[in-house]
Amino acid sequence: MPLQIVTQQVKIESTAAPISAYLAVPAGSVQFPAIIVLQEIFGVNTHIRAVTERVASLGYVAIAPALFDRFAPGLDLGYTGADVELGRTYAQKTSASQLLSDIQAAIDYLKTLPQVQPHFGCIGFCFGGHVAYLAATLPDISVTASFYGAGITTYTPGGGEPSVSQTGSIAGTMYMFFGMDDHSIPPDQIAQIDAALTQNNIPHQIWQYPGAEHGFNCDLRASYNSTAAESAWQHVEELFQHLTATQ
Repeated sequence: MPLQIVTQQVKIESTAAPISAYLAVPAGSVQFPAIIVLQEIFGVNTHIRAVTERVASLGYVAIAPALFDRFAPGLDLGYTGADVELGRTYAQKTSASQLLSDIQAAIDYLKTLPQVQPHFGCIGFCFGGHVAYLAATLPDISVTASFYGAGITTYTPGGGEPSVSQTGSIAGTMYMFFGMDDHSIPPDQIAQIDAALTQNNIPHQIWQYPGAEHGFNCDLRASYNSTAAESAWQHVEELFQHLTATQ
């Protein structure tokens, strides 16, 4: 049975300025592991809030930091072509160092909550799927679920070596999910990621879904694929149970 949850908007202290975050906590006084939810280019919108609530209902404290809050406070976009273009402009203003600082700030905030056990994971989608790969390098992150993160082998936010070059710093378990009809992530890039994870002895699994396009997990997008989304979510639940097992 899903747990009842309580949600609220909070502020977390990150580098230079506080940023907003959407927090979902199971009701009651029991302690739970925690999950960082990493947004698409569309901000902490309806879909990301729904994911945050879904994670919390499974028995985790979940938080979605607003990664564009410094230059687009309160961003909540849909999925039109104009929304995509606007979201991309905001994503281009980020840097890996800023993103990691914001994620660490979210973790540090969670550590102050009485409902949180010190066991952390993250999940990200699209832009957030790429950022999740970087977040996996943070020492606090034990498990990471990355959905259709494009560009991991070709760039890093803000410039520098591609994010795949950081694979050796990942300390936990990585689960990754891709659609085989996602033209933004060619099969050779997925193979490169798999090879890097294998070469660095990172526990991982990668699922590629036939007929699934970019954004297949989001039921508000035309590319939603219920078969792929339901399968991927089952694996996410399996992954997050590793955190429960460490209690």
